[in-house]
Order: sequence, then C-alpha cells, then structure tokens
Amino acid sequence: MSDFAVRSNQDRPPTATDLSAVPMVTPPAIRVRITMLGRMDARAVTGEPLLPRSRKTRAVLAVLALESPNLVSRQRLADLLWSRRGEEQARGSLRQALHELQDAFGAEGRGLIVATRETIALNDEAVWTDARALPALARDRVEALNLLQAELLSDLDGLDVAFDAWLGEQRRRLREVALEAASSRLAATTTAEARAQEARRVLAIDPAQEPVWRIMIRAEAERGDRGAAFAAWEECRRVFAERFRSAPSPETAALAESLRGQVPAQPPQPVRRTTLRGARLGVLPFKVLGDEGDSGTSLGLAGEITAALARFRWLVLVDSASVAAAERQERPQGALDLDFTLSGTVQRAAGRVRVTLRLTDHRPPEAVVWAERFDRDAGDLLALQDEIAAEVVARVDPEILLIEANRAAARQSVMPTAYDLLLRAIPAIYRLDRESYELAGSLLTEATRLEPDYAPAFAWHAYWHLFLVGQGWAPAGGEVLAKSEELASRAVALDPSDAQALAILGHVRAFLHHRVAEAVSLYERALALNPNLPMAWVFSALTLSYRGEHVEALRRWDKYKRLAPLHPHAFFFDSARLVPLLLLHRHEEVDNAARQVTALHTGFTFPYKIWLSALGYMGRTKEATEVRTRLCSMEPDFDLVKARERAPFQAPADLDHYVEGLRRAGLT
Repeated sequence: MSDFAVRSNQDRPPTATDLSAVPMVTPPAIRVRITMLGRMDARAVTGEPLLPRSRKTRAVLAVLALESPNLVSRQRLADLLWSRRGEEQARGSLRQALHELQDAFGAEGRGLIVATRETIALNDEAVWTDARALPALARDRVEALNLLQAELLSDLDGLDVAFDAWLGEQRRRLREVALEAASSRLAATTTAEARAQEARRVLAIDPAQEPVWRIMIRAEAERGDRGAAFAAWEECRRVFAERFRSAPSPETAALAESLRGQVPAQPPQPVRRTTLRGARLGVLPFKVLGDEGDSGTSLGLAGEITAALARFRWLVLVDSASVAAAERQERPQGALDLDFTLSGTVQRAAGRVRVTLRLTDHRPPEAVVWAERFDRDAGDLLALQDEIAAEVVARVDPEILLIEANRAAARQSVMPTAYDLLLRAIPAIYRLDRESYELAGSLLTEATRLEPDYAPAFAWHAYWHLFLVGQGWAPAGGEVLAKSEELASRAVALDPSDAQALAILGHVRAFLHHRVAEAVSLYERALALNPNLPMAWVFSALTLSYRGEHVEALRRWDKYKRLAPLHPHAFFFDSARLVPLLLLHRHEEVDNAARQVTALHTGFTFPYKIWLSALGYMGRTKEATEVRTRLCSMEPDFDLVKARERAPFQAPADLDHYVEGLRRAGLT
C-alpha cells in the first residue's frame, strides 16, 4: 500500500494536494497514521477511522503526536486546553480526554500511549504523522512541499487561548521548514524557466521575500516574456502595499524600470535606520461614560499611561496633543501613521471607577490585540491613576513586543535594520532549542555590527549569553562571562537611561560574576528609571535572595506578578520565586510552583535545579529521579561540583542548603 494512500477519496478530509501523490513504503511497525496538514484525521493502516469525536481530545492527540517522542507533562496538556479552569478540574478533563482517546483507538491503540502519573508520550515507532514525516521530504519532492503549505490542524482553532498560541508556533515552524525547502530548490535551479517556477513557490509561502521577487522578474525577462516580468513587478507592488503598508525597495523598482530600457538599474539606497527603531503608539483620549465630571480622571489617566509608556525605549510615543487633534478629525491612525493605538472608557458608579482599555494594531488585518478591564475604589483618584497606569504599561509593552517580533519573523526584510534583527532574535531566544538559539546569537551579532550605537542590541546580546551559561551550553573557560559583561556594559554606556539595559547588566553581574552588591545598585537605578519594568523586579528579587534577603525577594516578585500576571515570558520570570522559597525551606511550595513553571516551558533548565533540591529534602525519590533524568538529558554535565560553582548565593548556609538538597535527590 502507498504510504500516503490510507483513505478513500470520498471520506478523507481535504488537504493541499492528494497525499497519494508521494509514494512511500509504510514501515512494518506503523499501526496508526495521523494527518494534521489540513483537517485532522487518524486511521489504522488498514483504513479504519480512529479519530476521537471531541475536538479537545483531538487536540491532545495532536500535541502528543507533534512532540513525540518527547514526554509531555499532564500539567502542560491541562494548561494548553483547559487554561481557564481550576487545576483539579483541568486535570479531570484531561483524564476524560485520555479515556476517550483510548476508546477511539481501540485494539489498534494498545501500547501507543505511554502514561505516568505526571507525563504522557506517544509511541512514535508505531505512529506515522504527516507533519513530522513530510519536512524531511520537502526539498526533494514537490508534492511534499505542496502538502506542507496546507494549514496545520485547520479545524482546531479556538479551543483555548493557550492552545491557539501553541498551534500558532507549530504553524510558524512548519512554514519555516517549507520556506527553507523551497529556497533550497530555488537555489538549485539552472534555467530561467525553473527559476521563475521555484520563485513562485517561495513567494506562495512568504510574499515578503523581496529578493525572490527580483529573481522572478529577471527570470521572466530572461525567458523573453517581458509582459510576465512586468506583471510580476505589479504583483510585487500590490502585495507590499496591501500587506505591509510599504513599497518595494529602490533596487527592485530600478530593476523593473531597467526592463523598459528607460533608466539603468540603480544600486539600493541605504535605509534611514534611525527612524526604524520602534513601534509608533498613540494613546487616545479616553471616553467618559455617564458623569461628564469624570473627564479629569480620563485625561489624567491617559496622561499617566502615556508618560509611563515613554519609559520603554523601543516604543515611539506620539505626542498626546497630536493624537487628540487627529482623533477630532476621526482619523488618528491615518493622520499620524500609527502602528498601535490605546483607547478606552472611564465609568464611575457607587464609589467605584471602571476603566476598560483596548490596544488596536492598525496594520492589515486591523484588529484589537489586547483588552482589559480595571475596577478600583474611586476614593483616591491620583493613586488610582498611578496604579492602573503601572499595570497597563507592564502588560501592553510585552504584548506589542511579541506582535512586532512575530511580524518581523514573517517578513524577512531585504535590508534589515538592527531593530529588525533584534525583533527576530527575541522569540528565538525564548524557544530555547539549540538551532533557534544559535540563530538568535547570529542575528544579535549582526545587529551590533550593523548599528554599533544601538544600545538594545548589545543588551539583548548580553541577555543571550545569560541563557547560554544557564542552559549549560557555554564552552569551558571565561570567554563567555567576559563577553556578556562587555556587551551589557556597552549597552549601558550607549544609553545610561535604558532601564532594561541596566537590569540585564545587573543580572550579568549577579548571576554570572557573583558581584551581588553591584547588581543591587544597578537594579535600584533601573527601577527608578522605569518602575513598571517586570524584568527589573524579577532580577532584583533574585539578587536579593542571592544575598539572603528572601522575604524582600518574595515581595519584589509579587510586585512583578501584580504588574504582569500573564507575561509572555512567565516561564522564566515565574521561576525566580523558587529560589527564595527553597532557601526559606518552604519545599512543598517549591514543588507546587515548579510543576506550574516547567509546564509553561519544558526546555528551561533553571527551575528543574531548584525543584530537584526541594524534592531531595521532601524524600520523594521517584519524583526526584524523574526530574533529575529530565534535567540531565538537557544538561548532561550538571553535577554537584558545577552546582556549587555556578550558584551565586552569598550566605554559606544558603549554598549548602541548595547543594545538600541536590545530593539527597541523587545528584552526584
């Protein structure tokens, strides 16, 4: 039987092209075949349908299949699909979904799902999945490449906001695989006709690849079809205007004009980089509902939020008076070329004030990307304005950064600025897989070379080195430690008022160099410059715990959590709480908190180390073995000697407590 011919034409869900067009031989061990490109389907190799009826159970299967053979924690599955329920209710729903999955698989499913009390995995030797098998074929088989362009799990959107985020990341990953394969096919072409054909394939995946538009225009001209060449140029102009609100570069325009024989092709003109270092944001005057006497509260709050947002160096805040004037003309975004606007309403009732805010991204397709409601006691209006402004900016800033990073990743600029490269590097850092991580390092190296006066590029490159050491990926020797100090110090020298650069320099000195007192001073300056920067509160909490001030460390961590309870990088920031809890001997709380943070990101090594120490004191041998095995699979050379050398704890009793817990947990 063909490896793809597992369903009849009548009953299979539609995909980008006919699966049977890619002949393969099914390995004898395969018992179940799962299709996820397009609508999801699961069948025995004999053709019997095995797909569960519930969409959430299908989603559980999809996560297990895509992450196979890795173990997936039950907590992570529960958080992905039942994030709005309590922990016990979510766990119960997951158990029910697993029972439904086993029932759907029936006899074919014996041994396919391997479950422990904390983890679940799919036996990948007995399961074939198109989304995992086709990437390896895409470069050599155009049918496989075409299939990869079908939307992954197109029928499973909207199950849960956490699952939607996970699904978006998986779709992005497959898109990158398809783009790489298509680009390789294009690079291997030898004729103009083949170049035009393969260029179209690349642009179907990513129309922002401007160099490929030029390849296609030239290829059509070389074939002697000037009409097709000009049609490609017009399509390029239309795509850039509609999708990216910009025009192709002067180099591409000059190429098109040169085909007319009117002007020679001109070299590309340099980009004015100083104008491309942040998203343009305007805060609209908030509307007052009900009592018009609250207009002062509305204006005061808008002013406080604008002032607080201005502290984030990468945001470009448009003057509030200009925004208000444009709003009176009913065209604030169009008049001021804003990327984002923050708008809202203020309403007072029975001694309470309700503020409802929304953030709108005005790039196509225009959409509200964040919204939140704040209810406060109206007794102290100035305190209310300060409190709401602090929480708003701490939540809006990472949301915009995430949107900008995703947009930068989607559009590979023909002449990237340091800002473009930085945006592409940030999500690659937090994915914490080696390939993405090394790419992030290359992007940041290029950013600092390209614009040696751009402080954030140096700060984030230093931040990259922090994870390099923390994950156990740094080579032996002090070069990495010296480089991180050099980069972070350079960032602060370039912009002494950049709170984030100061926070990163503080963490470099505390975590890598154990110079805790210097770090504390840097954090105090960072928080004075921007008291709403979550990173500064988290890093200062860690450093205070390093020098034994564990209660104050927890207070500072609580401040971060009030400001940004759903921070996109919570897997890292929430882990900081584990340190003071461990050193206060609150081991049960470490256990509970560690389960939550490791469910957010299974590849981050730091929380496993603190968790393992706590489990050692709790005497939970079986769980300690599981955590130790997971940790050592990611950082094989982690041992008691390395733990003692790397730990920045200043009090000998704290250091001994941490290492002794690891020893009791079985680390040698």
